[in-house]
Amino acid sequence: MRRDDGLKLLECEAKEVFSEYGIPTPEGGEAATLGEARAVAEGIGRPVAIKAQIRVGGRGKAGGILFAETPSEAAKAAERLLGGRLRGVEVRKVLVEEKLSIEDELYLGIVLDRQSRSYVVLASSEGGVDIEEVAATAPEKIVRYVIDPLQGLRPYHARWVAKRIGCSERRMMGLAGLLVKLYRVAVEMDAELTEINPLALTGDGFVAADARLNIDDNALFRHRDLVDRFRWSELADLSERERKAQRLGLTYVEFDGNIGIIGNGAGLTMATLDTVTLYGGRPGDFLDLGGGASPDRIEAAVSFVISDPRIDVLLVNILGGITRCDDTARGIVEARRRTGFEKPVVVRLIGTNEEEGRRLLKDAGIDSLDTMEEAAKLAAALSGGR
Repeated sequence: MRRDDGLKLLECEAKEVFSEYGIPTPEGGEAATLGEARAVAEGIGRPVAIKAQIRVGGRGKAGGILFAETPSEAAKAAERLLGGRLRGVEVRKVLVEEKLSIEDELYLGIVLDRQSRSYVVLASSEGGVDIEEVAATAPEKIVRYVIDPLQGLRPYHARWVAKRIGCSERRMMGLAGLLVKLYRVAVEMDAELTEINPLALTGDGFVAADARLNIDDNALFRHRDLVDRFRWSELADLSERERKAQRLGLTYVEFDGNIGIIGNGAGLTMATLDTVTLYGGRPGDFLDLGGGASPDRIEAAVSFVISDPRIDVLLVNILGGITRCDDTARGIVEARRRTGFEKPVVVRLIGTNEEEGRRLLKDAGIDSLDTMEEAAKLAAALSGGR
């Protein structure tokens, strides 16, 4: 599914990028069939880990990482994962890689902190578990270092971080060098999140046992090579309608309900979904118009949602600012006229040019409501909810 958190690479894809920057990763390869999994394991010639490649967290706890001693066992493990679902996502390929002999596990990440407008290093001696869990139960074990965007991350900064999480002299130099490379990945890839968890310490040094790399969608024009290499796999996770929405430039996620939901702003649209669910309705989608949507864009969005035969009720929730209420009304009325949509339309309008928007809707036989709660309750009732 298309999300607003950028291009999220699979683990195998992130490791490919990390390797190009000199960050050690386990020997391995991708597999989409049992035969491919067996062949990769045979090439490695040692015990392997078979890891489901999905874009959601918590796959280890969900049984998405298995181990095998032989190529035959690797094929059987792949058979258990391929075609199944983890965290609601279908597993279409696995990563088969050498099973590491791990002496210790750490956490290392570089995240974009929008409040400080800087990259921030997060490091911990407690790797291999949810960093949120560590932050809640033992916050003192997380080192946080804000990187001066003008100065960048210097080697002595990286050594300070390594020392703070308890690395000895030999480990400190190795970790610091790896951290500088990870920072280069974050900056040069325009990453919102660059993470290794766990960062495994082996007899040969540090190895990225896992990898995450989320790239800002707004910067993808600078990374056409990444789009060509990796976006096809993200698109493979989308439904046909989600792929069509992406081609139309719409921020859309498909659900299994029968109430079409359109809002302006991700927060407002999510709140609308929650309120509809509260009143017993089943959202069929999430569509965020964003700010300043024109009547043509609104018409295109409404037409797209109501073209879904599963949709029995359309709910539009607009808090008018730079998205004007009269433009919204024109878009709704024209989309309904052009498509011949005769099912119920529920609208909540408030804000810029609200009175004109309400008049346009009323002239078209569409009533508008004052609150999100009223609109959600009505939409749920009209759709067959309580």
